Amino acid sequence: MLFKKENYQINTNSMGFYQNLEHLDGLGLSAVSANLYENKKRDDVVIFYFRKGATHASVYTQSNIKSENIKWNLNNSKEKIYALLVNTRNANAFTGKEGYKSINNISLLLSDLLSKKQLNDEEEPKKIKIKNLLFASTGTIGEKFPEKKISEAIPHLVNNIKYVQNKYIWVKSAMGILTTDTRPKLSMDECKIGNTSIKIYGLAKGAGMIHPDMATTLGFIFTDAKINSNILKQLLKKNIQNTFNAITCDGDTSTNDMVSIFSTGHANHKEIKSYKDKAINDFDRSLNKVLKNLAKSIAADGEGASKFVTIKVEKCKNEADAKKICFSIANSPLVKTAIAGEDPNWGRIIMAVGKSKVKINLNKLSISIGEYKIIENGKIYTNYNETDVANYMKSLKIDINVQVGNGSKEFEVYTMDLTKKYIEINADYRS
Repeated sequence: MLFKKENYQINTNSMGFYQNLEHLDGLGLSAVSANLYENKKRDDVVIFYFRKGATHASVYTQSNIKSENIKWNLNNSKEKIYALLVNTRNANAFTGKEGYKSINNISLLLSDLLSKKQLNDEEEPKKIKIKNLLFASTGTIGEKFPEKKISEAIPHLVNNIKYVQNKYIWVKSAMGILTTDTRPKLSMDECKIGNTSIKIYGLAKGAGMIHPDMATTLGFIFTDAKINSNILKQLLKKNIQNTFNAITCDGDTSTNDMVSIFSTGHANHKEIKSYKDKAINDFDRSLNKVLKNLAKSIAADGEGASKFVTIKVEKCKNEADAKKICFSIANSPLVKTAIAGEDPNWGRIIMAVGKSKVKINLNKLSISIGEYKIIENGKIYTNYNETDVANYMKSLKIDINVQVGNGSKEFEVYTMDLTKKYIEINADYRS
């Protein structure tokens, strides 16, 4: 996909734009409207149903204030999951015992309806318990949870579950979990475990309050691989670090951050018994690819964003220092507004490097914007031409590179610029 801005052509695939997803065995999808947005007719409740059950793993926000759905998941989820229910518009955060009770009430209704669906659809039906259910919520914090509206929508939601998916059903589901996002976020990849082809599908939402610390960002990964929950958890924790934990839009961590992976086990391959089994190396790489594509999609669609920004810090003593410098630059309002204004004000990058509190030898520091060197070994580059950099700043995609010069480690972070539109959106978020 190519967008054109003046004389610049930017390949937006590098920003993580969505891909068309197809069918995944063992999964059912449904998205309906519970009228949570009142005057805006749109899907706002989505279910992902695993008719034979699925192994799963999740990572959650590290915020000290967690939404009630995350508390529920932490308290109740079993290894075998039969459904994930997602609602938008309301975060069910800071709603206390009443909000938690609402989740419990909805879980009772949902378990009953899905158990009946098992009786109608399966040769060996299972009774689905409330502990076989997971919940995700996104939207406004502190408002009463709309239990009644969601409960009234659930029968229609369950009846509408599609066992065979196509790209339209996937897009409908991806759009059903959005808040201020401007576009759906989907990703896919295929790999092999042994000689067996494996699918990895994912979708996500997130546009504001984006600086995940995981362990309003949601990410859901689905695969037909046969992998137990313990191994899935290790794979997810490892691959979250340079994907969802490498993005920031505004430096704020949500009460609701949640990324989950579900394995239907329909693929016919040799059982994976260890995280260190080389048979999952290809799966590991593909999982990272899917997560990174979704993470980039979130950063590129940040609230009010006009530019997608990649910040890479190299030649650093350790990865932790590289990460600190990356986020110091990415979260700087002054850097982000300069990018929005297409101003090559590299002094703001210098400032952000300094405030990271990482020890810097200025004689070894180098900085580039795009292909243009600005600082080399602590001095302004001999052939630096601000006009060239100013022209580059008109691009939709901006790359900032910092070389510390005291080691071999690196880290990369994805972000966006800070525009007037961001303020407009968040000044009027609840209307």
